[in-house]
Amino acid sequence: MARVVFLGTPGAAVPTLSTLIDEQEVGLVVTQPDRPRGRSGKPVAPPVKEFALEHGIEVVQPQTRDELASVIAEHAPFDVGIVVAYGRILRPEVLELPRHGLLNVHFSLLPRWRGAAPVARALMAGDEMTGVTIIRLDEGLDTGPVLTAQAIDISESDNAGELTDRLARLGARLIANALPRYLAGETEPVPQTDDGATYAEKIDKDDRPIDPASNAASVVAKVRALAPDPAATLVIDGEPHQIHRASASDAELKPGTWRVVDGLPVVGFSGGSVELLTLQPAGRNPRSGRDWVHGRRTDHGIIG
Repeated sequence: MARVVFLGTPGAAVPTLSTLIDEQEVGLVVTQPDRPRGRSGKPVAPPVKEFALEHGIEVVQPQTRDELASVIAEHAPFDVGIVVAYGRILRPEVLELPRHGLLNVHFSLLPRWRGAAPVARALMAGDEMTGVTIIRLDEGLDTGPVLTAQAIDISESDNAGELTDRLARLGARLIANALPRYLAGETEPVPQTDDGATYAEKIDKDDRPIDPASNAASVVAKVRALAPDPAATLVIDGEPHQIHRASASDAELKPGTWRVVDGLPVVGFSGGSVELLTLQPAGRNPRSGRDWVHGRRTDHGIIG
């Protein structure tokens, strides 16, 4: 049984942590500091922290990269480190602390979508396939040698949350199979190629607004890529809305307008129309497109 230091933050990291707790000795969990969330602004613990504490595992939340290296060193020795969506680039000295280095469970088929937001960027690009790659971290950004990888198809109905959940479960299974062989010296990581490499930039506020000049396919892709959080946004009759589910429509509408078609709000763009299946007006709860229509005084309007 190996002694493991685990680095991860969101709920997508929990399946791998759970697997490691069952099969190895998790000596330390490293996660991001509690962050303010919601309208109250109260700090909320990351899902990984909550899960680790429930299982009696010590948790540290370093504020800086310098502090990260020191806290891991203080709790050493470790046979290996496992990283899943930790949210911070690791310095070279951290990579050398565990005896067998650090392995990363990355939610894409590397070298495609190296970086912070591989699931969202794959959906935005309209990819039909993605997967999980297990690499040994080096000093580059997701450029380390590959232990194993497995592909899955992206369903037309997948949003980022649903796809991430599937990849998280797959990643847990892959690391459970790969880790014992790696520690036994039975697996030699294979260097990555840079051919076809793409970079998955972090999602920021500029990614959220839906451009009325977009075509229908790109609008639907953006909605899927940003759902359920932070969600794509669209201003309807001067009121901002989060759009959680949408699909292409055959209805012909003037770009920049919306109207009710078969009980659903449909928006016209420069390259087609999109029906809004689930949307959330500012300050309110999400609702179906049909329920939203019932609350309107008119069956048509403008975007913006």
